[in-house]
Order: sequence, then structure tokens, then C-alpha cells
Amino acid sequence: MNRMQETGVSTQKETPERAFAKHLPIYAFFTGTGSGISYTSDVLTLLAIPWFVLQTTGSVEQTGITAFFSTLPTALSAFFGSAIVDRLGYKRTSVIGDVASAVTVALIPFAYHTIGLAFWQLLILVFLGGLLKSPGVTARSSLVPDLAELAKMPLERANAFSDGMYRVSGLIGAPLAGILIAIIGTSNLLWLDAASFFISAALIGLAVPPTPPVLKGEESAEEAKNTLARLWDGLRFLQRDALLLSIVVTVMITNLIDGALMSVVEPAYIKHVFHSALPFGLLVATFGGATFIGTLIFAAIGHRLPRRLTFGVGFTIAGAVRFWILLVPILPLLFVVHALAGLAGGGLNPLIHTIMQERIPAEMRARVFGTTTAGVLVGIPLGTFVSGYVVTGIGFEYTLLLMGTLYFLTTASLLINPALRKM
Repeated sequence: MNRMQETGVSTQKETPERAFAKHLPIYAFFTGTGSGISYTSDVLTLLAIPWFVLQTTGSVEQTGITAFFSTLPTALSAFFGSAIVDRLGYKRTSVIGDVASAVTVALIPFAYHTIGLAFWQLLILVFLGGLLKSPGVTARSSLVPDLAELAKMPLERANAFSDGMYRVSGLIGAPLAGILIAIIGTSNLLWLDAASFFISAALIGLAVPPTPPVLKGEESAEEAKNTLARLWDGLRFLQRDALLLSIVVTVMITNLIDGALMSVVEPAYIKHVFHSALPFGLLVATFGGATFIGTLIFAAIGHRLPRRLTFGVGFTIAGAVRFWILLVPILPLLFVVHALAGLAGGGLNPLIHTIMQERIPAEMRARVFGTTTAGVLVGIPLGTFVSGYVVTGIGFEYTLLLMGTLYFLTTASLLINPALRKM
């Protein structure tokens, strides 16, 4: 019983102003991290950088090396950056991460148009960009439960909307990238990316309530020395939870293959077959748009679906076929298969985030989310680095067959993995 009830004062109906105040932070969060802003810009960068390397060097191997240098620091900072999140707080880390990423991204076109940009300099900049990005991603993942609680929104729905914003960014950003690459060039496209990070930082900084740091400033010096030990807490938590560990291992393997496809193999293959960035952008848009629809469906009925079956079947349908169908380079057919795959995979990320947020104590979120992010990203640098040499060695066709087969074996195993019964 609350204090008003205890004193005999009746509660009044919530005013529209108070309702708006409760919902404003989460809607500002969705807008700042998704929709047409930072996530869309991430898609622009996803297409612009590999296309920039392919156009300037003509080398699939160097495209893979560039992807390696952009993804390796992301995995590293996801693990070690969780300590930063704990000390700064979720909101502050998100804002600082966006501003730092904006500056790093802007340096690429700035250097290219002024003093020139050598390949090794590009590698340094993409490395720094990846290094600064993950703590902000970890902080934003940790913000969702608190903002959902403030807005009285079911956690499944909040995660579905959050992931849906990311997915719709593919629908907006991918074809836009293909068009803008043709009109203004890949280097100029990165200016838009930098600007969007600043906008995201402003929205979250102004509209989201402050979040206190998990580690207070008055902690003793001895406790501050135990930062590494606190990071290992996240790893030990995963080791004790068979369900979360199975999810992390599965996503790590599929991300390895997906990273190689999106950053190296598919753009190089599309350039080889269609000689244009536009088909690649349209395929990414189709997949992203269909996945967005899938997240809306999950937002409406996801809390009623059997989790294990949804996870296993969705992952299997959304995976291997996308690789194999590229061997039949007929654009209408590619669009249909990418749409079906996106629709099937729409509920995967919201479901994963919901399970994690339910099983992880609030005080452990940053550490476990950081460790988990590092785990699911750690394979991507290897996949992107090796894929360029694999394509050169055995050709596009055998590479796509191999990648699709590995993906299928990994995702189909989810249907028989006993750890997933705990879903």
C-alpha cells in the first residue's frame, strides 16, 4: 500500500503531461539510436567503407583487412569497456561514445579531401572507430530495462521496438547509401555518419534521465584496482548459465559468418556480378525492412510464442539460404529470399535481449552485456580477415557454399540443444 492510500487520499488519474514525461525518454532513445539517425548512419558506413576500399584498391584481401581492423577493437572494447560503463553510468557513456565516434568517423573524409588518406591511415581510423563504439552500445543495451519500466512498457515490446529501429535503418540507409555513393561518392557519405552520431548524442543527452554509475566515485583505491576482476565477473556469470552461454556461442559463430558476408564477400560479389553498389544496398534494405516487420510481429505476439521453437526455427530460416541463393544472381529472386529470411529473423534479437535482461541482475548488466557483446563479436575479425583470402583461393561460388553450410549446421543444432529448454 502506498503512502496516499495509507492516509486515505485517493489516487488521481494520470495526466497527459505526466504520461508524456514517462514516455519521452524511451521514444527519444528509440529515435536517437535507431530510426533515421545513428543506426541508419551505421548502415551507410557498412556499405561505404568496403566500397571505398574496393573502388580505390580493387582488392578483396584489403577489404577483408579493413573489416578486420574495424571489428577487432569492437570486440576488445566491448569486454574492457564495461568497466567504463560501470564508472560513468549508462547515459553518460552513451553520449560520450556517440561524440567520440562522430569525431573519428569525420576524420576519414576530412583527411581524404585535405592531406590524402593512405591505406594504413584508414586502418588506424577504422580501428579507433571500433574501439570507441562498443562502450556506447553496451550502455544503450543496459538502458532499455529502466526506460521500459519508466514507460510501463513490456520488456519484450521495448526490445522489439529497439531492434525494429535498427532493422528499419537497413530499409532506409541501404538504398540511400547505394544512391549517395553514385551521387556524392563514398568518402562524402561518411560526413552523414558523423553528423548522425552528434544528433544521437544530443537526443539521449537531453531527454533520457541520468543514470547513476554502478561504481561510485568514493570507492576505495583498492576497489578501483579490481577492475579487471570485475570484468571477469561477467565471464564467470556466463559460464554458470548454460542457456546464455549456448546463445553466445551460437551467435558468435553466426556473426563470424555474417560479418564476412556483409563486410567482404557480398559487396565484392555484387560488384563482380552487377558492377554497382545499388543492388547491394537494395538487398540490405529488403532484408532490413522485412526484419523490421518481423520485429513488429514479435512486439505484438512475442510474449505468447514458445521461445525455444521461435529461436531455433527463426535462426535456421534466416541463415543459410541467404548465402546459397547468391549463387543464382537473379535480382527478383534474391529480393524474395532476403525478405523471407528477414521476416523469419525479426524476433531473434528482441528474444535474446529479453532473456538476458530477465536472467542478469541489474547491478551486473554492464559487465555481462559487455562480456556477451565481446563474445558474439570476437569471431567477426577472424571471419572478415580470412574471407578475402578464401574468396581469392577458391572463388565466390565455393566460398558461399561453405559459409551457408556452416551456418545451417550451427543454427539447426539449436533445435536439439538441451540448454535451450531453460528458455
